[in-house]
Amino acid sequence: MTPINILLVDDKEPNIIALEALIKRNDIRIFSTTSPNEALKIAWDNHISIALLDVQMPEIDGFELVDMLKSNPRTKDILVIFVTAISFEPKYAIKGYTSGAIDYLYKPLDPYITSAKVDSFVQLARNQEEIKQKNEELQNYALMIKNSADVICSINAQNFRIQTINPAVEKILGFKPEELIGKSIIDSATETDRSAFRKKLGEIIKDNLTFSVFEFRFETFDKRMIWIECRASYQNKAIFINMSDVSPQKSYLEQLVKSKDAAEQGKKAKETFLANMSHELRNPINGIVGVTQLLRKTPLSDQQSGLINLLDTSSHSLLGVINDILDISKIEAGKFSIIRADSNLHETVDAVYKLLKFKADEKQVEFILDIDPAVPEYLSFDTLRLNQILMNLLSNAIKFTDRGFVKLKVTALGKTNDKVKVKFTVEDTGIGVANDKLGKIFESFEQADDDTSNKYGGTGLGLAIVKKLAELKGGELTFSSQLGKGSVFNFTNWYTIAAKPKPTPGKNKDSKLAPFKNVSILVAEDNLINQFVLSKMLADWGVHVEMVDNGRKLLEKLLLEDFDLVLMDTHMPEMDGYEAAKAIRVDMKEPKRSIPIISLSAAVLDHEQSDAIAAGMDDVLSKPFQPFELHDKIERLLKIKTV
Repeated sequence: MTPINILLVDDKEPNIIALEALIKRNDIRIFSTTSPNEALKIAWDNHISIALLDVQMPEIDGFELVDMLKSNPRTKDILVIFVTAISFEPKYAIKGYTSGAIDYLYKPLDPYITSAKVDSFVQLARNQEEIKQKNEELQNYALMIKNSADVICSINAQNFRIQTINPAVEKILGFKPEELIGKSIIDSATETDRSAFRKKLGEIIKDNLTFSVFEFRFETFDKRMIWIECRASYQNKAIFINMSDVSPQKSYLEQLVKSKDAAEQGKKAKETFLANMSHELRNPINGIVGVTQLLRKTPLSDQQSGLINLLDTSSHSLLGVINDILDISKIEAGKFSIIRADSNLHETVDAVYKLLKFKADEKQVEFILDIDPAVPEYLSFDTLRLNQILMNLLSNAIKFTDRGFVKLKVTALGKTNDKVKVKFTVEDTGIGVANDKLGKIFESFEQADDDTSNKYGGTGLGLAIVKKLAELKGGELTFSSQLGKGSVFNFTNWYTIAAKPKPTPGKNKDSKLAPFKNVSILVAEDNLINQFVLSKMLADWGVHVEMVDNGRKLLEKLLLEDFDLVLMDTHMPEMDGYEAAKAIRVDMKEPKRSIPIISLSAAVLDHEQSDAIAAGMDDVLSKPFQPFELHDKIERLLKIKTV
């Protein structure tokens, strides 16, 4: 508890000592003086609540001192008690009360009366202090409400009429406070929101809510519609509402929602475009690859074999460009995953080297492979993605090197337990990159100079994919270059050392594919070239083939005849493969309902493949494909052994 300050003034020191002894206690702080002038200074410097003043003092008597205290705003609220030995006559009492005193103590002082009076005035002083503090708080609240940027109002809980409202209503709604006092707050809402607004206020009263937040549309003086956020509290049969104009936030939120919808539509449009592009390009590439394979089985001259090789190389180059675009899209969408398996690193690197060696030989560029013997032969890594990184880096190096060499060096930088840090270095003596262009080469569809694509070709996706793949694999990609002297790329990553995997029997692209015995397959494919390739491929395996060009015809054919397996494209006119597969699984009777279905899809996006499985297909084979891949899937699904 804060002590009450009491001032004792008497021209005789013994009287002050005696009075202090009578009133001394823990909840008061006593200031005393024998000088009226000093008393004024003490009262000015300290917050004095009660003053006990002697009436008869030289120079300035008690009445004069009280006049001085009451005339000063800082000391005018002091409770003054006169301590006097003069007569009890009314004229003296009246003079004292007139000057501002509230009571008298008469000498000689009665200890009990003195203590009782001081106690009552201490309590009175505390009450006055509390009232003063509350008044200040109320004034502050009133000032805050008056100057608040939000509308603050009190509502009669019985009829919802406005009892009080602050000036902010004019700025927000355009009405003056006096125009709304006594009117229903419900009428301020737009006509379409009034019923819901009334219901909400009723719920607040019914549930006796001390806090509730809600939003409704209000109509302004000039007939505009704005969004108002209401923060309401129900107390003492009144609803107190704080209202803010949240129209800008609502507008911003609506724009965000529109932007999000537009982004999602754009993303969907992009995915649709990529899916269509993949389908439209992979289908003819599948035809080219298939026809090329068929041509290889015919008698060919050396010149014709060379032309077939060029055709095969061109088709795979085009397929590489398509795969690059799809990979960039997958990485940006966060749908790209790294799949590690125990593999032979030396063989993987050597395969990339041999594949690109002929390109270097064509340009008469020396192509060097240097694998450090300290690099373990078997590691756990994603063969496909490491191959992609090395292929892109080496293809770039060979493309931009006209003389000198391109070197692939693989070194082991260190080992810890079962892990090894491997560094792949691709060095060339090509055209190099200027310092101010170094950051540009890793951006999608960008090359170091504007004329680079004109002179050397390319999409500008290779290094962008390398950078993103390196980050996904958790590795580090560094690059240095000198214009006109060459470039050095370093890819470094930690790998888990693996044991040599046990050999597993299986086919490869060079294996001779054995025929099937008594197998009948129904094929749905709308591309004529792919129809021809599939018919010839399956016929070579001894398969009886029936061909249709859409899903509806496939269903009709399947109802009339029995087949062992269905091969079906997903994108076809009239009825696509998804719908046809669902119809087989739902509408047909056994055993046709359970017939094995392989999707021969030109779509390679993850969701399209999962959609095919969800539609009821048993397996998916992406175009273009190798004959042995289709042969394996047929053999597995029919659970037969070839003869």
